[in-house]
This record gives sequence, C-alpha cells and structure tokens, in this order.
Amino acid sequence: MAKADIDFEKELWDAANELRGAVSENNYKNYILPLVFVKHLSERYEVVREELKDLLKDPNSDYYTTDKEEINYVLEDRDEYRSRNTFKIPETASWQYLKDNAEQDDIKVKVDDAFDVIQELLTGYNPQLVNILPRIFVRSELSPKQTGGIINLLSHPKFSEKENPESDILGRIYEYYIGRFAMAEGSGAGQFFTPGSIVRLLVELLEPFKGRIFDPACGSGGMFVQSLKFIKEHGGNKKDIAIYGQEMTAQTLRLCLMNLMLRDLSFDIKLGNSLLDDKFPNLKADYIIANPPFNVSNWHPEDLPDGDPRLFGPKEEFTTDGSANYMWMQTFWHHLSDTGTAGIVMANGAMTSNNKGEKNVRQHMVDNYMIDAIVRLPDKLFLTTGIPACLFILSKNRDGKDGTHRERNNEVLFLDASKMGTMASRKLRVFSDDDINKISETYHKWRNVTLSPVEGYVDVEGFSKAATIAEVQKQDYKLTPGIYVGTEAEEDDGIPFEEKMESLKAQLLEQFEKGEELKEKIKANFDKIL
Repeated sequence: MAKADIDFEKELWDAANELRGAVSENNYKNYILPLVFVKHLSERYEVVREELKDLLKDPNSDYYTTDKEEINYVLEDRDEYRSRNTFKIPETASWQYLKDNAEQDDIKVKVDDAFDVIQELLTGYNPQLVNILPRIFVRSELSPKQTGGIINLLSHPKFSEKENPESDILGRIYEYYIGRFAMAEGSGAGQFFTPGSIVRLLVELLEPFKGRIFDPACGSGGMFVQSLKFIKEHGGNKKDIAIYGQEMTAQTLRLCLMNLMLRDLSFDIKLGNSLLDDKFPNLKADYIIANPPFNVSNWHPEDLPDGDPRLFGPKEEFTTDGSANYMWMQTFWHHLSDTGTAGIVMANGAMTSNNKGEKNVRQHMVDNYMIDAIVRLPDKLFLTTGIPACLFILSKNRDGKDGTHRERNNEVLFLDASKMGTMASRKLRVFSDDDINKISETYHKWRNVTLSPVEGYVDVEGFSKAATIAEVQKQDYKLTPGIYVGTEAEEDDGIPFEEKMESLKAQLLEQFEKGEELKEKIKANFDKIL
C-alpha cells in the first residue's frame, strides 16, 4: 500500500529525460498528462466496444443479432458510447494509432490532430471542457524522436487506467512532477498536491455518501476521486453526489476537469481565486474537503467588501494580510449546509497563531462550537513541502439533531497522529490502512450515537482526548493536540528547520553588518571628542 504513492518513479523519470532540454521542468506535466488522458479515453472506448461486441453475440441480450449491418450500426453509434460514459474515438485519434506512428517524422502533427478531434468531442459533450487539449506539440521544441519516445514510455501498463482502475493516475503523475521539480514549479508558497493517504483519511473521517461535495481549492481533483472511490467501496451510488470546485490556476483546472471527465460524475468546476472571487456565493455543501494553500501572505484582504457574508465580524478584526489560513476557515464555514461537515488540511501554525486577525477567528470558532476535531499529522507526508500539517474538522451537526450523531457542542476531540505512518522512501511517509482506520474509527466512535457503552468512545493517553470547551478556553484557545492528550505540548510555528536556519543565518549576518557600522560610528565619535 505504502509503495502505491511512488511506484511510477522510474518510468516518469525516463519520460522527464525525453523532455529535458526541449521543455522547461515546470511544464513537463503539461505534455505528459494530456497524453495519459488521451490514452485513458482511447482504452475506455476499446473496452466499451468489446462489451458491445459481446452483447451483440449473446443470445440472452437485448442487443443480440446476426445481421452484419445492424452489428455495424450499433458499433458505430456515438450514443451507445456516450451512454456508457465514453466517446467513440476515431482511429486517427486512438492511442494505438499514435503508438503505431511513434517513429514517424510527423508524429507531433498527428498528436496535435488527435487532440483536436478529441477536444471537439469533449466540448460537444460539455462546454465546460473547452481547451483541455490545446495543440502544444507542433509548436514545442520537442523533436519527433522525443515525442515518439514519450508515447512509447506511456504505453507501459502502469499508465493504463484499465490496469489500475480508480487509482488517480493523473493526480499521481502530477504529484511526481511538482514534487521532483518543486523549485521550478514555485510551489514553496504552500500550494501542492495532497498526498493520497491524507485524502483517504479525510474522506474516511467525513464519509461523503450523499449530497453536495465542495472543494474551493480543488487542485487536480484528488479529493473528488477519493470520495468516489469511498462511495464505490461502501456500496454507494455516485449518482447521489454532486461535485463543486474552484481552482485559481488554469493549468491545474484543466487537469481537474480531465480527472472528473474520466469518472462520469456530476460536476461544476470554476476558475478563480476563492478568497477574493467566490464563484459559488450561494452554495451550501454537505461536505467540504480541502487542502488550501498554507500561510499565504499578501492576499489583499482589503479588497474584500465590508459586508462580506463569510466574515465572522469586522474585516479589520477577522482577517490579516500575514496569512489567509483563517479566511479559508471562514469561507468553509459559510459554505456548509445546516448539517454539513468540513475536513481541511492546515499548517500546524494555525493551531496556535496569536496574530489578532487569526486568533480572533479561532476564538470565535471555539466559543461558537464550530470545531469538531483536530488531528495532528506526522512530518514528511508531503513530497513538496516540509511545513508540518494538521486537520481541522468543522461541523454544523454538533447539536445531535440529525439523529446519527450525538450532541457534542461542549467538546472538541483532539487526536495526536504525529508518531503514526510508515516511511515509504527516505523522504516520504504514508499512512497505512490500519493508521487511517484507527484515526477515523476513533472519531466516529466519539461522534456517533452508540447503543452500548462498550462501543463508545474512551480517551487514550497520548493519542486522543475529548476536551471541553472550557478546557480549550483555559489553554488560551491553543488547539495543539499534545496539550490535551498528554504528549509534550510542542509549540510549532510551522516553519521547517532548514528554512528557519536560513532565515536566522540571514538575520545574524545582517546584525553583524549593522554591528560593524555601529562600531565605526562609535570610533568616529571618539575621534571627534579627542
């Protein structure tokens, strides 16, 4: 299981080497992902075509016929494919055709032409899918040999959705490239792919079976893919959920649309900055699952309208330009339905920050019974940042009136998972199924109505504690689980050691410089006196 997050490494590194020199590192994914998407659509068409052939031959099927014209009509009917969530892909746009022509001098033209054909099918199906597959190969610096090399590499079964159903291949490729080339991507500001095991944990905690799921920082759509997987595993129906998302980067939005297009889900994804330009002002979601960018400063809260309905109070007191973390919190709360629950990945610093704009929001959330649970996560869960993280679970069903959950307004559950997880590589830690089950089951036992005391929740020293609101208030509204569960209460500002050392070194050198200037001034003053 742990290996699943990183087992593409060799093949993706080989693909990166094909691109090297012709494409900038932060654009690798923009060439690889559309090809994988086309491969998925092509495979899906082949699978459905084979299914139709089998039905036409089966005497027990409504499709059964021996009439060659009728057989041909069914196999060529676009609607038969659309009703099975795929498209009838013309031969010249198929993956097999591109693979067969990978050694040709005009392969770049053939790829772009295939993109055009498939783009037309996508736009005809849903206008929101416009410009997912732009013509990028002909005008690139890639040679025909490099382009053919990538096609051959991506023909490996590991990149096949048929071989790996529901494994979020697109998301994992995206993760690899922004992880490997994080500096080129400029993702140091806290914008990064959410690792699979964190997404799975959030989905298991929230259990999004039915209703509206919203992610206002939806990235590549990993939260949605994992929600769908959860529904399937638990015998639910994906027709019972509707997906809403907002993403501020056009390239990433394109990837998210590709991801959702492959899943036959009801979705509405919009482009824009959720903090300053909320594209879903009236949406009330049953579940919000999100990993917003951490610690974003200079996000311009002054541009918010004075009466912004998301704010808990006056703009000057409930926002800060130093970090957008708590504006995200207010946004999530605003978008929850009357019984909705939100699961959010946050930088650890959000649990204790004393900046007025942040502390005011946190205090308001505690005093008004908004916070259901806090989970402290271990380090090294993210490939692209060292910032330690936690989960905030916010809920509007804490009064027990929904019949499924007990009344727990006066409590907050603290879970310290900082020592859990397994190292899958030197740099990456992942949660095992057992870890995820332990955390989610503890939360459910605490939250759910139970018929027997044996099934009920009990505090576990060093791991979990159901603290009262009064206890949290007494700790000056600090939300670090260690304070409550009995492990050492580490104060953590959320800045990785390496970054902190660099900052301290720069500060020290600056002070040395100022010291030298001061020394020279004092000497000059002495000379004047003498």
